[in-house]
Amino acid sequence: MLDFKVNHQTCTKCGQCIADCLATIISMGEDGPFIVPEKEASCYRCQHCFTVCPTGSISIFGLDPEKSLPLSDNLPDALQMELLIKGRRAVRQYKPENLEPEVMQRLLEVTSHAPTGRNDRQLRFTVVDDRDTLAKLREEVMNGLGRIIREKSLPKGREFFADMYRAWEDNGIDILFRGAPHLLMISAPSGTATPLQDCLIAMTTFELFAQTLGVGTVWDGLVKWAICDLMPEFRSRLGVPEDHTIGYVMVFGKPAVHYARTAQRETAQIHRID
Repeated sequence: MLDFKVNHQTCTKCGQCIADCLATIISMGEDGPFIVPEKEASCYRCQHCFTVCPTGSISIFGLDPEKSLPLSDNLPDALQMELLIKGRRAVRQYKPENLEPEVMQRLLEVTSHAPTGRNDRQLRFTVVDDRDTLAKLREEVMNGLGRIIREKSLPKGREFFADMYRAWEDNGIDILFRGAPHLLMISAPSGTATPLQDCLIAMTTFELFAQTLGVGTVWDGLVKWAICDLMPEFRSRLGVPEDHTIGYVMVFGKPAVHYARTAQRETAQIHRID
């Protein structure tokens, strides 16, 4: 049930909702736009009609236009976005404290707006939101890694995990989790249109928004390898469904280091087609 409603007192019949409907199911009548019941099943659930209406006259799925954030004159300018992207750093030093619950919730809520292929929107956010819980998980991972090393079962190309384990066992140096208090793993059903890509887009969205809240992040391929390749039993330990593709793992928290300027990169390799 789409619950497509129009406020006929404010609707100007501009037709933008019709022009921007990807499923082409909205029609214009004497009273304004409408959707015939037999076409409702074709809706992409993209909310384009809801967001494009200049007067906020359209409601769908029971949504209230007044509860949406207005875009006009509120978007960051080009320089702000450039600084956000160029100023992004992989943080490997963290304060030993949890994020505030409201910050954690806002991070995840905003990240849930990341686009997905075919608008599937079936991402699963597996989160460790308490540093003590992550410390227990880290201990389990390190114990499992030690067992694999003692059994000489490290796969070819993953021998470097032995050095990381020794750094932890001998000196308490945490190369895998970097001492971060929190962890995010994003997965998606393998049968969706683009499961891996959806996860990576969402993780990028999470990382960029985290910077605006003063939260540090690092893409943690080492933990992903450990969980996906070396100790797949941790999938069930973390509650990841068997039919899910794990996109990536990120650890995050309050940074114990702050950077003063952007890095300078070499020019991208650009190939223009004539």
